[in-house]
Amino acid sequence: MSLQEVVHLYGNDAPEAEQREAFRSGRVPVAVYGLGKMGLPLAAVYADASGNVVGADVDPEVAETVDAGECHVKREPGLSELVADTVEHGALEATDDPAEAADEAAVHVVIVPTPITDEKEADLSILRSVAEDVGAGLDPGDLVVVECTVPPRTCADLLEPLLADAAGHDEFGLAFCPERTSSGRALEDIRGAYPKVVGGTDDEATRVAELVYGEITDNDVLAVSDATTAEAVKVFEGLYRDVNIALANELATLTDELGIDVNEAIETANTQPFCEIHSPGPGVGGHCIPYYPYFVINGFETESPLLETAREVNDSMPAFTVETLTRELDAEGKSPEETTVALLGLTYRPGVEETRATPAEPIAERLSALGASVLAVDPMLDDAEGFDAKKISQHEIYDRDIDAVVLVTPHSEFERIEWDRFDPLVVVDGRQSLELDATDHRVYTIGSGQR
Repeated sequence: MSLQEVVHLYGNDAPEAEQREAFRSGRVPVAVYGLGKMGLPLAAVYADASGNVVGADVDPEVAETVDAGECHVKREPGLSELVADTVEHGALEATDDPAEAADEAAVHVVIVPTPITDEKEADLSILRSVAEDVGAGLDPGDLVVVECTVPPRTCADLLEPLLADAAGHDEFGLAFCPERTSSGRALEDIRGAYPKVVGGTDDEATRVAELVYGEITDNDVLAVSDATTAEAVKVFEGLYRDVNIALANELATLTDELGIDVNEAIETANTQPFCEIHSPGPGVGGHCIPYYPYFVINGFETESPLLETAREVNDSMPAFTVETLTRELDAEGKSPEETTVALLGLTYRPGVEETRATPAEPIAERLSALGASVLAVDPMLDDAEGFDAKKISQHEIYDRDIDAVVLVTPHSEFERIEWDRFDPLVVVDGRQSLELDATDHRVYTIGSGQR
């Protein structure tokens, strides 16, 4: 088979070098479904590597923005420039019609949201809808790659039969390649910060996925036994962090009874190579760690009490934070209903705009329920919509009669706060990030105690 004929990679017996060159030269058209915070960087990297990518997103405004060479995803270093460059050179275009993209592509990469329902079960409705569009356009020899996090066995039990039914044949490959990317460093992560994991529903799908991602990443490509194993890798990474953080949080609640700085003990314990305890805090947020445990807890018949307990511990930390503040206020002769509390940080992580599952939300809700007046300060956000708090700028905090502060998310901008401009405050530092030893403020650090 000549290079001119290499378009579909699955089931192709051309030499590997020719298949790689076909992909790099753009002879293998790629469609990326979902142009959100993780999808757009992925589409841009694919376009940079192959020169022939269409990004599909059902939001017409998103598709129109990307197709114009503009970037709607903020605070991703280098992304705006890469999108503009790949669009200008014809390597990337966008559409709001996934079915249209599927008709043209030979490699289909799906990276859409997979949240949980109110019943804490995996919501795969968006993934299912996209898979139906992709399936309708599948040609023999196409490869479908799923990057969004799913419960293990989703590819084998749900997607493979769904795609085959929609396509009317089973002559395609299906692989899972977990997204291992963090907001604020997406391009760096995709291009090679970590090894890429691939696993197919058959050996040929694994081979093709390994070939494709070998052109995307500068790091290793780790081919595992099958798609279910690859799915489990991604979920297990999140479960490890959730359980580990729960351990740190539970230890932090013992700080006062132990009479020690638990954070110091954790840091010192971690000098032993077999110990790696994470840091405690006011809760666990984001679109990953708080959700993935339920892919296992509610996805299988076997009970998983450790995962359930870890979720309960981490979900309890906002209440612990508020209880700590209330106790410290009481020690100063104040009650919540007569205090104004500045909540520093609404997003779940420093430097990002994402507020999904942020512990700041239940903290604000609990404080408001106790009668406190809550002021929200977050340089990443324009408003405090969805929070029981009034949004003010960081500069405005000096003009408010503030009694207490709760540090939830340590944005770097908070390092510029002039603490000596306030009368003595009650401060709960949830992230070990405030240096207030030289002040008269009453400070309690989660995991370290009251100084």
